[in-house]
Amino acid sequence: MSLTRPALKLTHKGTSVLLAAAVEAAEAMGVPQCIAVVDEGCNLMGFIRMDGSRVLSIESATRKAMTAATTGQQTGNIAPDKALLLAEATSGRMTNLLGGVPLIVNGHIIGGIGVGSGTGEQDLAIANAAVSVFQKHIEEGQTA
Repeated sequence: MSLTRPALKLTHKGTSVLLAAAVEAAEAMGVPQCIAVVDEGCNLMGFIRMDGSRVLSIESATRKAMTAATTGQQTGNIAPDKALLLAEATSGRMTNLLGGVPLIVNGHIIGGIGVGSGTGEQDLAIANAAVSVFQKHIEEGQTA
């Protein structure tokens, strides 16, 4: 049995790619957003609050990112009973609101992005757009 395991880590450059792509998608949609990016340990790597976004969405965007990074799944799709348990077990730090997407590279969860301030569907579309750009960079051989 091995005593170590390989690990991929999200860098500030990868974080910058995600934030820029999310802002571009939000601007194209005309919906100012709060955008949070966390690493695999739920440490905040980057955050942007666009002009006109809701102040209380700072927390929800961050919690969406943390939930996606922790569970490895998009928020909003977690079974209701499991979502309630996660919220209770984490003192409300995890959420099942739409808009959180995990960052997965080569089968490893390296973090999550959370978007909040629009409708759940808008938040999710913007998060997915950012992850698509990020994945394209990975596929082109750019390190994140």
